[in-house]
Amino acid sequence: MLLLCSRKERNPAGAKQLNALLGEDLDWNYLLWMARRHGVRPLLFWHLNATVPESVPKAILEQLRDYYSGNSLQNMRLTGELLRLLDVFEAQGILAVPYKGPVLAAFAYGNLGLREFDDIDVLVRKEDVFRAQELLLAAGYRPQYRLTPAQEAAFLRYNCEHLFVHGNRGGDVDLHWAIAERHLSFPLDPEGLWGRLDRISLGGSDVYTLSPEDLLLVLCVQGFKDAWERLKYICDVAEVIRAHQDMDWDRVLEQADALGGRRTLFVGLALAGALLGTPLPEKIAQEVQTDAAVRTLVGRVQERLFRTSGPPRRFPEIMFRPIHVKMRERLRDKVRYCARTAMTHTVGDWMALPLPRPLFSLYYVLRPIRLAGKYGVRLFKRTP
Repeated sequence: MLLLCSRKERNPAGAKQLNALLGEDLDWNYLLWMARRHGVRPLLFWHLNATVPESVPKAILEQLRDYYSGNSLQNMRLTGELLRLLDVFEAQGILAVPYKGPVLAAFAYGNLGLREFDDIDVLVRKEDVFRAQELLLAAGYRPQYRLTPAQEAAFLRYNCEHLFVHGNRGGDVDLHWAIAERHLSFPLDPEGLWGRLDRISLGGSDVYTLSPEDLLLVLCVQGFKDAWERLKYICDVAEVIRAHQDMDWDRVLEQADALGGRRTLFVGLALAGALLGTPLPEKIAQEVQTDAAVRTLVGRVQERLFRTSGPPRRFPEIMFRPIHVKMRERLRDKVRYCARTAMTHTVGDWMALPLPRPLFSLYYVLRPIRLAGKYGVRLFKRTP
């Protein structure tokens, strides 16, 4: 039922399947828990309320309706805040490009209420980061991390985003200057993205966002980064494809090949097709289906999606997962991922052992030692 409801499209065939499932002895508490875990409660309500509301326990439907209404109101508020911040940036000559949050809900779902998000993601040029941060501070936002100048320089070099929070407004802003962290080895050319921007109407205003081709690849990189742990990420890929069927697939493949990310792209496409019935161009579908590595990875993701014991255990500071290595097709990208994950120092390293600027380069040596001491025992004890 969750898979049938995890898409915007409503059709007679889907309604028939839902009716059949409602004749089963459903565990509604499990369904709600799983929908919450995967970030698809609005879509679940969207289908159940329109198709078979009389067959859903009243308390369950009311709970979903309340959540849908609250989510819609919050999303409208965040959309207003996004438009306000875009005006602030524009007034200072900074082009800021939103590409997830409200824009993705409108761009792919056509309805702000159908997607869960609790922050605003905007992309700026790297040279505009410090000015953009100053504007966010003036607007009442505060950075998640307070960094020294040396740490700020390293953060800008190795990371891709800085989170800013606003206590009064209750929403966060993720200020991006790149799409993925350096250790993931997905060097998407920001200047290339700027040259292919699209425009979308949002809240009565025209705003810039990524082109459908770039957005699809970015979403697959995001899914890769989080090991496709939530159905929400797969829904985003599926809805972008459904909403933009005139997509230039040759350009998508060309960009993926340049990044060594064809397998990363294909895993996202295969998951959208296998789980959500997303139609793909015949040529693309054939390539996806004939890649044995993609089939193996998709099977592994599917097995993990509906585990009831919660998401797979992870070590947040390491962010190393074997599945990340297997999703890369080029040996050099596998090696870079492993080496950079081990060597790239993070905020956690700085907080655990503050060093003065002249000794900052010692983090390259201290980080592997610190990780080995902190996580080595757990890694060896970890079950397969």
